[in-house]
Amino acid sequence: MSAPAVDAVPGTVDEAGTVTDTTSRRTTGPHVAPGRPLAAIDRPTVSFELFPPRNPDAAPRLWETIQRLGEAHPDFVSVTYGASGRTRVTTRALVSRLLRETSLNPIAHLTCVGTSRDEITTIVEEFLDEGARSFLALRGDPPAGQADWQPHPAGVHTASELVELLREIESRRCAGSPSQAVRARVRPLSVAVAAFPRGNAATGGTRAQDVASLLAKQEAGADFAITQVFFDAESYLGLVAEARDAGVTIPIIPGIIPSTDPARLLRVQDLTGVPVPRDLLDLLGSADDDVERHRRGIRAGVDLVQGVLDGGAPGVHLYTFNQHHAALDLLEGAGLDGGARTGRSAVPVTAPTATTPGSPGPTTTAPDPTHEGQTPR
Repeated sequence: MSAPAVDAVPGTVDEAGTVTDTTSRRTTGPHVAPGRPLAAIDRPTVSFELFPPRNPDAAPRLWETIQRLGEAHPDFVSVTYGASGRTRVTTRALVSRLLRETSLNPIAHLTCVGTSRDEITTIVEEFLDEGARSFLALRGDPPAGQADWQPHPAGVHTASELVELLREIESRRCAGSPSQAVRARVRPLSVAVAAFPRGNAATGGTRAQDVASLLAKQEAGADFAITQVFFDAESYLGLVAEARDAGVTIPIIPGIIPSTDPARLLRVQDLTGVPVPRDLLDLLGSADDDVERHRRGIRAGVDLVQGVLDGGAPGVHLYTFNQHHAALDLLEGAGLDGGARTGRSAVPVTAPTATTPGSPGPTTTAPDPTHEGQTPR
């Protein structure tokens, strides 16, 4: 999959790297200006993060989630990769199945942690042989039990070095095979990287330092960036403005978590160092029941999505925690669900509860412990 297109329709390109049509960025929902209806290609990009099932019993539930998310016609889905590659086999298996059995475009996460250049090369070759054409190049988090990030003595030390290695591998494959070179022109290799609206808390870095790192990733060959979680539009818009001033031109996609579960938000805060606003926690905590809490969380998420889109974001990337209800409710509220619920009863802006007949039970689960998507490095 190539990088999300930013020049597919007539209009002006703003500083966030996205085309603005004179009518609206949305196909439905609030703020749609009068005028011609926008075609699907005019819609902001929509994408989701998934993680491989931790055990075989979880696989059917994940596949149901994938099918439901697929109804929103996402531009891509990313698949996480555990620290030290501990989900290497399951990540590859999930990416392979997505390629074989769906029309979705999977992006395989890839990290530098605990792996030599030769091992990374082998892993990348495996993904490419399966048909993968997109990667999210991350520095990665240290393995569980290891406080500090330590580079492999024969490995790569930064995400920008990982981007360079991906480009070297692809170049070598194309040079060694004319047929591969043709295929690469038909389906160019796409490399995404991470960005940090508040700076990388794990490294103690400031936003200015992350902008410098983002520029290095761009110069290494990155096509676009996906941000770590944030809870106010200004964090994202400030990052974009600072990055553009520094010479970063690649699209920067905001990464957003549906804010329906206070416990999950606090867990993500612990993992990322990104503080959850007190007023958001109070808003959710004061709800009378799960239905009202879900409704409030979705409303807050819709406001955030609309804030970044109104500021010029090219799309949104949702951290799903392998669940579809909140993600689709959020997209529906923002007018970005791509008709996922057309022709059947829409799921209201509520969460299924254990007391609802026929419901699958509460949607609350713990975040993926590898949290490679929640804390991209």
